[in-house]
Amino acid sequence: MPIVQEFFGVPLATQLAAQGRQADLIICNNVFAHVPDINDFAAGLRLALKPEGSVTIEFPHLLRLIEQVQFDTVYHEHFSYLSLASAASVLRQAGLRVHDVEQLPTHGGSLRVYACHDAAAIDTSPAVQALLDEEQAFGLRRLATYTAFQASANAVKDGLLTFLLECKRTGRQVAGYGAAAKGNTLLNYAGIRPDLLPYICDAAPSKQGRYTPGTHIPILAPEVLAERRPDVVLILPWNIADEIRQQLAAVRGWGGQFAVAVPRLALD
Repeated sequence: MPIVQEFFGVPLATQLAAQGRQADLIICNNVFAHVPDINDFAAGLRLALKPEGSVTIEFPHLLRLIEQVQFDTVYHEHFSYLSLASAASVLRQAGLRVHDVEQLPTHGGSLRVYACHDAAAIDTSPAVQALLDEEQAFGLRRLATYTAFQASANAVKDGLLTFLLECKRTGRQVAGYGAAAKGNTLLNYAGIRPDLLPYICDAAPSKQGRYTPGTHIPILAPEVLAERRPDVVLILPWNIADEIRQQLAAVRGWGGQFAVAVPRLALD
């Protein structure tokens, strides 16, 4: 399969269209929120799409980010945090119409948006208006929804710190699992250091033997868990917590428990 190694936008889309390389389907999975010029990107999609073609775009849903206090997904890779309404607005300005939407569980709650040329003979699904109404009812167009988010983030931080301090006071050993970007955001915001979380295990060999940025917590191989048998394993990538619990089922064998901090401290 040929690969074009260029930034996508109007210049590249114009070039592809001139070469007769417009597409029936353009798939944009977890890229829309990462582009620095989202309007240029959307305009490029219109140019690269055939008249009756469709674009599918996946991105984390802003509603779920706020609802589930997912502030730890706010980091430098993301230029935009999108609702269906905001994504539809960007696409509409580019001459594209959202004709369907799906809600997905990935990344703590994502949307898969389907868009076509505004004049395409594709009916718009009732799911689009239904989700726009849900976003409106949730308050995504009210400033108070966003100003209240800080207090929610503080509650997550305070809950995690209270739990770790109590574990230290009572002698319960806690280990982290998953040296993910979202975990680093949480740890740095909460000011957690090795005195409260002595180490984090991660399956990626490239991370083992290194330290978490800012908090300087050692990153070790997952095999260390079986050697040290911590009382609690704090799962930092909460979006795949169920998968990690299955992978680390042996933890329950020695009486260990799992914890997640987002959207609130939960121990099981």
